Amino acid sequence: MLPRRLARYKAPLWQAAMWRLSGTSALRHLDRLGWNPVDHPDRRSGKMGEMSEIDGMGTDRATCVLAPNPSAMTLDGTNTWIICEPGAEEVVVVDPGPKDGKHLSRVVETVAAQGRRVGLVLLTHGHPDHSAGAKKFAELAAASAGVPAGSVAVRAMDPRHRLGDEGLIEGDVVTTGGLELRILETPGHSNDSLTFWLPADGAVLTGDTVLGYGTTVVEGKLGDYLSSLDRLRKFAEEQGAATILPGHGPKLDDPIAALDHYIGHRRQRLAQVEAAVENGATTAREVVEVVYADVDQSLWPAAEWSVQAQLDYLNERK
Repeated sequence: MLPRRLARYKAPLWQAAMWRLSGTSALRHLDRLGWNPVDHPDRRSGKMGEMSEIDGMGTDRATCVLAPNPSAMTLDGTNTWIICEPGAEEVVVVDPGPKDGKHLSRVVETVAAQGRRVGLVLLTHGHPDHSAGAKKFAELAAASAGVPAGSVAVRAMDPRHRLGDEGLIEGDVVTTGGLELRILETPGHSNDSLTFWLPADGAVLTGDTVLGYGTTVVEGKLGDYLSSLDRLRKFAEEQGAATILPGHGPKLDDPIAALDHYIGHRRQRLAQVEAAVENGATTAREVVEVVYADVDQSLWPAAEWSVQAQLDYLNERK
């Protein structure tokens, strides 16, 4: 049995389906047919960031390769991060992304074009849009480097997503290729969410805990998520963080402002939910209809999921 903190928090069927689709090439194929059930509402409005703004962004040591899986759950797509020390032969790849052969091959080819090889794969968490392609990617990376299958490990908190014996926990330090990547446990978006600190670039890789724009779905406990945000805010200030490299959306070059916004938004929403309940709302859906009245209704199911987490949090505080 898994530790309690890793126990699967059952999502509604719609959300499980969205994450599953976002973890494959299905969204790209559905777009070709003119129908995408999890299409991001801003794709047609032009509010989304263009691929050219995100693909290739990063820092001296980290470069983003954007996966072609845009949706309501993934914004512009999943950010796959290639991280390496200048002059190093080995790289670390964070979140290979969906099981999309073209994307996985492009990441491998990008590394090979640099004259390097993949030494290790890390996962910020186990949602399919970040992890579904990890094992296939590890196979492709090993073949590209001419090393035996299984030579490229996949490390994650949740044992179900690992390839190899090593996991990831609070306090671990990854040194592949001469890098220094420090691991922080930041549960809330999911029970297995991790954040990676790249001190040489002052960069925080947040997975889905903090996104490049918008707010994230809270799958775990809201109390855990609020604590994670507070911790990241304090950490960013103490360490002098220069940028946030998120799992979706553009990088954020003012980490303190971004975290203050996230914390403030969550506190504001929580107060709105509490007020809606005091005014007679009895279900998450009824709260959403009041609090999220100005939000595109295609996002209401995700909002309902987050509101339920807030209602649970308020009940726990009674």
